[in-house]
Amino acid sequence: MVSLGRVIRQRSEFARVDDLATYRRVRVQLHAQGIVLRDNVVGAEIKTKSQQVCRAGEFLVAEIDAKVGGFGIVPDDLAGAIVSSHYFLFELDGAAIHRGFLDYFIRTPFFQDQVRAQGSTNYAAIRPIDALEYKIPLPPLDEQRRIVARIEQFAAKIEECRKLRRGAALEGGRVVETKRAAIFNESLHGQTTRLDAAAVLERGKFSHRPRNEPRFFGGDHPWIQIEEVEASHKYIRHWTQTLNDDGLAMSRKFPKGTLLISIAATIGAVGILDFDCCVPDSIVALTPKRGFEAEYIYHYLLYLRSHLERLAPQSAQKNINLRILEPLPIPALPLPDQCRIVAYLDDLQAKVDALKRLQAETAAQLDALLPSILDKAFRGEL
Repeated sequence: MVSLGRVIRQRSEFARVDDLATYRRVRVQLHAQGIVLRDNVVGAEIKTKSQQVCRAGEFLVAEIDAKVGGFGIVPDDLAGAIVSSHYFLFELDGAAIHRGFLDYFIRTPFFQDQVRAQGSTNYAAIRPIDALEYKIPLPPLDEQRRIVARIEQFAAKIEECRKLRRGAALEGGRVVETKRAAIFNESLHGQTTRLDAAAVLERGKFSHRPRNEPRFFGGDHPWIQIEEVEASHKYIRHWTQTLNDDGLAMSRKFPKGTLLISIAATIGAVGILDFDCCVPDSIVALTPKRGFEAEYIYHYLLYLRSHLERLAPQSAQKNINLRILEPLPIPALPLPDQCRIVAYLDDLQAKVDALKRLQAETAAQLDALLPSILDKAFRGEL
């Protein structure tokens, strides 16, 4: 173990900002997640006219944010970018330390704990001398290269696993949509009826404008908007706002079991109320008629969603209305067939949801893999 100052030294190169020139500014992502482009900006917009110039491969440390992982190695494509005097730049001794070796080591808890120890309060600044005193293992350069190559092999495999997981999640999400489309595309070739023959369609209401007038809220009547419908995943079980009696007079309440579909801005979000609730005029309520199941209509409306987007007028805010919804054809299937479709699609959705939960767990495991590998690497076990 040696002090970091043995293999790096601070470098200060300040340049005068030209108001007419364009500059790239960088920022350090927290938790040692690397250095990225912050923005491209005209010199006239930069208040402090003296800025530091970064070089590729340098160790960059944020004066304040270092204690939360605000440091990293300057990537090749950001050479020449600028940072303020609130950052410290250190050049590496290439004969003693491999750039990749330091890049991986600064991501370890061992290194980050040293930084936090010197930045223990909210506004504790890191000084250049602090960075030079941090400890780092220093095997021979050839061994550093071997360790970096080994880490990169594992990192590539981890990223490959992430890509496969993302692909599987995307495909899993399409399964239900694809099966639902196949069922209704086939069923629409048989006997159909108008949507307003399968359900009573009524538009929600909130006659006052602006809609967020505070004097109508804070009572005993649940009130939802499109966001709650979109997030429902079939049954709408939660609300964040309530109306008082004055607000109720401006709105319209529908009973538990009513289907809701959004018709403005976000078109085609669908859910089934699990409580009596007031809804605004950006939502249409559907009450199933005799011979039609609410959950069957729910799946049919989800099938329609892409079609509704195309039917919406091209205005500043897309919207549809009852005249568009009411004549839409819905397969007039017997109740047992409707129930079988609902059971099949619900079961398929449950399996996809289970897959998503499993993939969330594997994502967390993948995230933990690289830190574990780094820990082994810098303990000489890789």
